[in-house]
Amino acid sequence: MIKNVLKIVGRIALVLLTTIVILAGTLFIMLKKCCNGPSEAARDLFITTILETGQLKFLAGMVCTDEQIQEVVNKNSMSEMDTTVDTSLISINTNESEDSSSSQYDEEFDENGIRIEEISGRTFFAKMMIIKDPSQVVMASVYNNGWPEYGKDLDVIVSERNAIAGVNAGIYQSAGNKGGQPLGVVVQDGKITYNNPSGLTGLYMIGLNNDNILIIKDLSGMSSSDFERYVQEEGIRDAHCFQEESSDANNHFVSLISNGEAREFKGSGSGANPRTAIGQRADGAILLLVTDGRGASGHLGATASDLISIMQEYGAVNAANLDGGSSSTMVYNNAYEMTSVTFYYQNSSWKLPTAFAVLPKEN
Repeated sequence: MIKNVLKIVGRIALVLLTTIVILAGTLFIMLKKCCNGPSEAARDLFITTILETGQLKFLAGMVCTDEQIQEVVNKNSMSEMDTTVDTSLISINTNESEDSSSSQYDEEFDENGIRIEEISGRTFFAKMMIIKDPSQVVMASVYNNGWPEYGKDLDVIVSERNAIAGVNAGIYQSAGNKGGQPLGVVVQDGKITYNNPSGLTGLYMIGLNNDNILIIKDLSGMSSSDFERYVQEEGIRDAHCFQEESSDANNHFVSLISNGEAREFKGSGSGANPRTAIGQRADGAILLLVTDGRGASGHLGATASDLISIMQEYGAVNAANLDGGSSSTMVYNNAYEMTSVTFYYQNSSWKLPTAFAVLPKEN
């Protein structure tokens, strides 16, 4: 009896193993054809997209040569951009009695000054959250006299900040989905809670100052003491950071639009992946964008070109890319508007250390 059971189990295991080997082999052959087949566009999209993932970068090297990878990266790159923000281009309307119909934007906001619009692209679905009053946008985090090993779901971080909406923010240690440790810098309510601007190359701070203007700042060459001085002198109240780096090992980008000028790029500028981005219009309104991708609803995701086009369409004077991939998430009124693309987190989010949160409108 036991022998028969073992035989059945063994046969099942053999069938499963054979199926896995066949599927893996088929996938490998398909990827090889993608990189060496007639469609350069398919090859370019595969390489640029896979290089932006946290765990699957190795696939590019398995099926493509280093020369092919570097060629594609060079063909889909972004030029350097001056991110010195001209604050005179932002004129924040503080007149609560002004009729929205007098604005150049024909839009209505809810009781908290928030509006959410759906966007359908060729390779992605997205939602844009527009916050009329930029003073409502703040940094929320899991910081409590120190950074814990494990982060929290986005909805928890937002609710603990007594906020009603939010998106994931900047770069952090995501290995193992622990998510409690940020990278670079974090500023919350004018207090620096994490300060290591030289810990990674290509870091940019993205946040708001005391005048509620979105600031995108290159942190290159800054020490911790330099950053402390900068925050104090420039009145930075809430910020995190993301990384600007493009190579065959990594592919991050930050600035999208600076002082009304779109960033120049080659090809699509990047691969197609889930994205989170932040922008600000001339009237001060904050734009928070989250897209899907990586197979969610059959979508690959958004490219740098897509983000720039969307932010231009919505009137962004300044805009920046934030952390994306499986981290890209949006919540509003205790519900997920956009959720993680990882199948076992589809009704929550990855564990995060920080978020750009939206406080309720003061009466």
